[in-house]
Amino acid sequence: MRRTAFAFATLLALATAALAQDIRGTWQADGKPQRVLKIGRTAQAYHGDLYNLGDEVPGSPRNGNGISVVTLADRSVSFSLDEAQGDFEGRLAEDGNSITGTWKTLYGPPQPLTFTRATKLAAWAIDPSPHKSLFVTIQPGVKLEVLDWGGKGPPLILLNGLGGTAHGFDAFAPRLTDKHHVYGITRRGFGASSSPPPTDENYDADRLRDDVLAVMAALGIEKPVIAGHSIAGGELSSVGTRHPEKIAGLIYLDSVFQYAFYNSAQEDLAMDSAIVRRDLDRMFDLQTSPAQWRALIAEIQAQLPKLQKSLQQTADMLEGAPEMPGAVQKPEDLAGNKIVANARAYGPTSVPVLAILALPRRCQPNCDKPFMQKIMAADAARADAFEKANPQARVVRIANASHFIWRSNEADVLREMNAFMDSAAGAASSAR
Repeated sequence: MRRTAFAFATLLALATAALAQDIRGTWQADGKPQRVLKIGRTAQAYHGDLYNLGDEVPGSPRNGNGISVVTLADRSVSFSLDEAQGDFEGRLAEDGNSITGTWKTLYGPPQPLTFTRATKLAAWAIDPSPHKSLFVTIQPGVKLEVLDWGGKGPPLILLNGLGGTAHGFDAFAPRLTDKHHVYGITRRGFGASSSPPPTDENYDADRLRDDVLAVMAALGIEKPVIAGHSIAGGELSSVGTRHPEKIAGLIYLDSVFQYAFYNSAQEDLAMDSAIVRRDLDRMFDLQTSPAQWRALIAEIQAQLPKLQKSLQQTADMLEGAPEMPGAVQKPEDLAGNKIVANARAYGPTSVPVLAILALPRRCQPNCDKPFMQKIMAADAARADAFEKANPQARVVRIANASHFIWRSNEADVLREMNAFMDSAAGAASSAR
């Protein structure tokens, strides 16, 4: 009898240990952002998906990141995101109910992170925002994720910044649906949208503009207001300067940078190099016209001193900077690099414009440092030049706001956006 009891206890212990070692299921990590890790298993290996809950934040993984392999070896658990930067190394607790470890990205210090196994009843909702999700083909083989929050009234399209997705507006967009039909577009190369090869052509600023126009055409969206954050200022300005007849207005959410409004008095390495590189690419197409060729050479020569100054400023800034940890760049990083490298110089537009800017921006603890003083002076000068060149624009400066201005100052942004869109809708009605 004793022997039987001992054997049963041994089998029970082995079964419990095996169960504790099985990491299939849903895991949750509290914090900002909250994260959900869903792990499955094939005959070969564990795999998974990592999700952010709520608004995305800088440096965080994007929603729905695939993980081809989750490694489990003697209770050590590790994985890397397939397309975005992000690596986790941790240790599974003996009871199998938590994994404690470290989250690492290419930028920023490692962060402690603990995942806890979630029961079905306690599992958090992955995407509670009240939107429909659809995919729109805008080029052969290229589909964009479009979120539709519904709503009544004129259309509004939201575009997030570099690395972000339309889900970055999940909490904000429903605040606007009482008076507008609200959409969000995830640009190519990010999130659930297609990621075509990282070529100059695929990620040119005007190509990204054409993507927005293609979504509008496919969904029958006429004369929307387009609001864009950060890098989306390039898409806004491309539409506003090339196709003003297709929109009712533009809203720049802290997105008046050189790629949105080119101030030739300021140096910017990405923009200055893009201009010269694009002109150099045209060089030998003009051999049949000596006059045009000479004009292009003169244009390049005039731009070279500015590029040289930009190069020197960047070299000075990098003096003494620490080496970044070596990491293989993921598809999202390559797409982002191409977008920055293929910016275009846009001037003023004739359409109604609202620009809500973080000026002076939130900068603690670096406000008094020379590099930050220089950045903020450049911000202020560019905003002044933008306002002067676009006399029809309303430029709102919010002190101590963050770059994600619709989060740090939601009430201010909502008030300004609603007033602007009411005016734009009234103007459109009068025009009809």
